[in-house]
Amino acid sequence: MKLKSIFVICLVTVFAWSCKNDAQETVKEEKVEKKATDFDFNVEQFADIKILRYQIPGWDNLTLKEQKLVYYLTQAGLAGRDIMWDQNYRHNLKIRKALENVYTNYSGDKNAEDWKAFEVYLKRVWFSNGIHHHYSNDKLKPEFSKEYLNELLLATKTKLDGEAFDVIFNDEDAKKVNQAKGVDNVALSAVNFYGPNVTNADVEKFYAAKKSPDANRPLSYGLNSQLVKEDGVLKERVYKSGGLYGSAIDEIVKWLEKAQGVAENKAQGDAIGLLIQYYNTGDLQTWDDYNVAWTAATAGNVDYINSFIEVYNDPLGYRGSYETIVQINDFDMSKKMKVLSDNAQWFEDNSPLMDAHKKDSVVGVTYKVVTVAGEAGDASPSTPIGVNLPNANWIRKEVGSKSVSLGNIINAYNNSGGSGRLKEFVHDEEEFKLEEQYGKLADKLHTALHEVIGHASGQLNPGVGETKETLKNYASTLEEGRADLVGLYYLYDSKLQELGLVEDWKKVGMAAYDGYIRNGLMTQLIRLNLGDDVEEAHMRNRQWVSAWVFEKGKADNVIEKVSKDGKTYYNINDYDKLHELFGQLLRETQRIKSEGDFAACEALVEGYGVKVDQALHAEILERNKQFTSAPYSGFVNPVLVPEMNDKGEITAIKVTQPVGFPEQMLEYSKTYNHLPEVN
Repeated sequence: MKLKSIFVICLVTVFAWSCKNDAQETVKEEKVEKKATDFDFNVEQFADIKILRYQIPGWDNLTLKEQKLVYYLTQAGLAGRDIMWDQNYRHNLKIRKALENVYTNYSGDKNAEDWKAFEVYLKRVWFSNGIHHHYSNDKLKPEFSKEYLNELLLATKTKLDGEAFDVIFNDEDAKKVNQAKGVDNVALSAVNFYGPNVTNADVEKFYAAKKSPDANRPLSYGLNSQLVKEDGVLKERVYKSGGLYGSAIDEIVKWLEKAQGVAENKAQGDAIGLLIQYYNTGDLQTWDDYNVAWTAATAGNVDYINSFIEVYNDPLGYRGSYETIVQINDFDMSKKMKVLSDNAQWFEDNSPLMDAHKKDSVVGVTYKVVTVAGEAGDASPSTPIGVNLPNANWIRKEVGSKSVSLGNIINAYNNSGGSGRLKEFVHDEEEFKLEEQYGKLADKLHTALHEVIGHASGQLNPGVGETKETLKNYASTLEEGRADLVGLYYLYDSKLQELGLVEDWKKVGMAAYDGYIRNGLMTQLIRLNLGDDVEEAHMRNRQWVSAWVFEKGKADNVIEKVSKDGKTYYNINDYDKLHELFGQLLRETQRIKSEGDFAACEALVEGYGVKVDQALHAEILERNKQFTSAPYSGFVNPVLVPEMNDKGEITAIKVTQPVGFPEQMLEYSKTYNHLPEVN
């Protein structure tokens, strides 16, 4: 799962399980000090997006063989880039190619406001890998007319008509993922995981009939396929060579075979071989075999994430979005943080969970700080800052998991400038100083605890199905909230100081609690339009966690809602009792997951995580108007350029930076164009 952001980062913060811990998760209202550097981390800003760039420190310390491995893995990832576009929406590739043709060939007035609006729309589409917002899931609204687009199409001899043209301007397919209660989530979601006329009931019935050969090791049915209805009969179109997305998958396999040839060790090479086999066959047992091998392959300087993994884009949590991250180990930082994974059993034993829900033996948990060398698919341009995989509960229990923190991504956020929002939303000078002094460390530790301890903790009761089956459309937000709660519970614990991770555990914990409540109840609302419900899984989890402890602590005035000079603040009066409340909610969320209690999960999320206080929301939006920094950030990727000798052999690989965001997007569309417009 993935964590998409951290509390401290600008306006953007995230967790991954592979959580897609979301770099958009925690709205970073804090002011960030920029470190002295000649590298310009900022590329451009448009709409609600800021584009950054990142470095690859330590690249020159890799051997040529290791550099080749990184290069081949990044090429494999980019080869499947268009899969993500098609998964997001059935018309995305057709629309993107038409808009790009207009962008590159139009010779008319480029100072006109309509043209500028067209450029912004295309950049937003690039950033979101489609016409729906990468975070809110709402369809992007162009600020130019259909008549103007028709003029551009005519002037550049570009064809875009029918439904693909109309949908840019009409109200059809308004939500990529619809998580609303009491509706047919599949039928009302535009994401291209399901064919026309497929419903919630169809999906649930289809997979209820699937029985894994080993009930204790259930296969991830639906992960790598599209479910369609043909002549009234449901069938899967499997992502594999010769199947759906086969032409792109063949390109992925070509580069993976090159990567296998320069693997650092046998375990790594064997794992890549199983991934190749999985892509060729689409066999879900091979997928599990691969994940077991990949989890155990911990030696070496280079690692990667590649395939159909996170299920956040499926309203029912079955189908995996294509993503890839290629990473280089940061040995110094990994050594410093290894203490968490080494003590995973202590954290499990001392958690407030019911004894029946604790693991007797936490196995195979690894945690590393890594340097990202390239990303694609669901991880790019909007990236997580931390990832914990694999997602299968039984593999976590029997084999373990890998957790990584994307160190150079976090560094890029920290050096991209601050927004000054902190002073606007903190209650007093004490809260401000706590955040200034301890906020960054608190964020880093919360990310680590969320990924390493949180997602690895707890177990399902015997006979209880996977959470996507029991908790359905609430599974993702419940899991992210549960992992957040593990981190929150232990952030206010002297054990962190005993382990040498902090010098003052109480102040670090206080800063963490201040930041979480401030974000969960106030600052993340700047991402929503007035009147909207909270729909994104991570935003929901931060709100239901914060709102639950606020309500349950009212009798003791644990958290006080304060009005001062016409502005609202939340002030924590009793950190010890808040710690207890986080523990109580963690115990309950684990019970819900372990028992598969859908009714309790629905009540928790709908009761605390969906509805927004409209008066408070209007106030937050008004207070935020003074700040110009965009609420979402993402990245262009460094460009790895191989140098060849006369024999066509790679002799060196240099790291360069792209000219800009549009240039990289156009180059990607040209070089990695491996799918037809309709699949």
